[in-house]
Amino acid sequence: MALIDLFRKKKQAVKRSYAGANTGRLFSDFVTSTRTADAELRYNLKVLRNRCRELSRNNEYAKRYLRLLRTNVVGEKGVSLQVKAVNVDGSFDRIGNNIIEQQFKAWGRRGNCTVDGKMSWADAQDLFIESLARDGEVLIRMVNWNGNSDRFGIEFLEPDLIDEDKNERLPNGNTIRMGVEMDKYRRPVAYHILTQHPGEEFTGMSAGSKRTERVPADKILHVYMPDRAQQSRGVPWMATAIASLKMLHGYREAELVAARTAASKMGFFTSPSGDGFVADDYENNVVPIMEAEPGSFHQLPQGVSFQQFDPQHPTSAFGEFEKSILRGIASGLGVSYYALANDLTAVSYSSIRAGELADRDFYRSLQRFMIDHFIRPVFSLWLQNSMTVGSVNLPINKYDKFNTAAEFRGRGFNWVDPQKEIAANVMALKNGLISMQDIANNYGRDVEETFAQIARDKETAARFDLKMAFEPFGATQMPVVPEGYDDGNTE
Repeated sequence: MALIDLFRKKKQAVKRSYAGANTGRLFSDFVTSTRTADAELRYNLKVLRNRCRELSRNNEYAKRYLRLLRTNVVGEKGVSLQVKAVNVDGSFDRIGNNIIEQQFKAWGRRGNCTVDGKMSWADAQDLFIESLARDGEVLIRMVNWNGNSDRFGIEFLEPDLIDEDKNERLPNGNTIRMGVEMDKYRRPVAYHILTQHPGEEFTGMSAGSKRTERVPADKILHVYMPDRAQQSRGVPWMATAIASLKMLHGYREAELVAARTAASKMGFFTSPSGDGFVADDYENNVVPIMEAEPGSFHQLPQGVSFQQFDPQHPTSAFGEFEKSILRGIASGLGVSYYALANDLTAVSYSSIRAGELADRDFYRSLQRFMIDHFIRPVFSLWLQNSMTVGSVNLPINKYDKFNTAAEFRGRGFNWVDPQKEIAANVMALKNGLISMQDIANNYGRDVEETFAQIARDKETAARFDLKMAFEPFGATQMPVVPEGYDDGNTE
C-alpha cells in the first residue's frame, strides 16, 4: 500500500507541474537551450546583423521601421540641451548656462562634431538610432583632434570592427568575449578593434592579414540594449521579425509575378495532332503566338480549340493574410500595425489615439535610452574638453556644477485631437494636477524657454506699437468651446 500511495503522490505532483514544461509530442519541436547569452550570439551575431542590413536595403517594411525610429525618436531638430546650473543663492547662473548652450550648439553644426566633417549633431543622432536598431549595437570612438575649437569630435565605427573571433582569458584575470575585454566584474576595460573592416574591398586586404589594436574603454562608446544579464554584444532589434519579413516579401513577390503573368497571357491553342495553328509571330523563334486586339474575333483552324488561361492572382485572401502577418511583425518590432504598414483604412479616432499613445511611450523610452547612453556621455566629454582648452570660458573647477545641471529633451508629439487635449490641460492646470513644465514636456520644450519666447514676442510687439490679440496667462475662464463641439470619443 505504501508503494501505491507514493506512486499516486508522484502522479499528482506531475499533474500540478507547469504545462509549459511538458515534453510530449506537441512540444517535440520546441527547441530550448541553457547556453549563456554570449554563447548564443557567438556564431549567430554576424548572420543576424548581415540579414538585417539586407532587409534594410531591400525590404520596404524594414525600411519603414527604421524611418519611423528616426522620425519619432530623433525628430527634425534632435534632442535639445538646457543647462540649469544655479548659483550659491539659488538663482540661475544665466551667463554660464548660456555660454555652454551656445558653444554646444556651435559644436553641433555640420563639419564640427564628427571627425569626417559630414554630419551635424542631429545627423549623428539619426545614425545612432538607426544603427542601434539595424545592427543591435553602436560603436563610437571619442577623438581629441584639431578640427574645431573644442578639440573634440566623435567617429562612428561599424560594430563589425570589434573582433568577434577574439575570445580568451588573459593572465591578469581579464577575459575577452567577442572582442570586448572585461574585468572580473564584466566591466569593459578595452576593445580589440580590427585595423581594417573584414569586408573591405578597396585596400587589398587578404584573409590572413587581420590585425587588431587594443583601444581603452574610456575612448569608446559601445552602446546596445542587453536582453540578458552578462551579455557582451547587442542583438539587432529586427531579429525576431527577420523570418516573417523575408517570407512575406517573397510571398508578395510571387503573387506579383503571378498576377503579371496572368495579365500577360490569355490562353493556349490546342489540337489533337499539335499542328494546324497558323501563328502571327514566334516567341524566342520557337513558340508560335497569335496577337489579339480588343473587340476582335478569330476563326480557328479545323481541329484547334482554345483553352483559357485564367489564374486567380492575387487571391481574394491576399490582403487579409498580409495584414495578419504584418501585425505579428509590428508586434515584434514594437510599433503599431497601422504605422508600420502605413494603413489607415480601418482606423477610428479611438483606435488611432490608443495606438499613438502606445507608440509614443515606446519612442520616449528610446529617447531616454539614447540620452543616457549616447548624448549625455558625449556632452560630458565635450564639456570637459571645452573647459580644458578654453573654448568654453569657464573655470574647470566648475565642471561638475554645469555637467550635472544639463538637461536633455527629446522631440515632442502633437496630440491626435489638439482641441480636446488643450482643453483637458487647462482644466488640469486650474485644478493643480499638472504644471506648465508638464505641458511643455509634451512638446519637447522647457517652460523657461516657452516663457522667454512669449516675453520676446511681447517686446517685439511693443517695439512696433502693436497690441497682441491673445494675452497668455491672463484668462480667468476656460477657452470658448465652439457651438456643436462634442468632446466624446464618438466616431
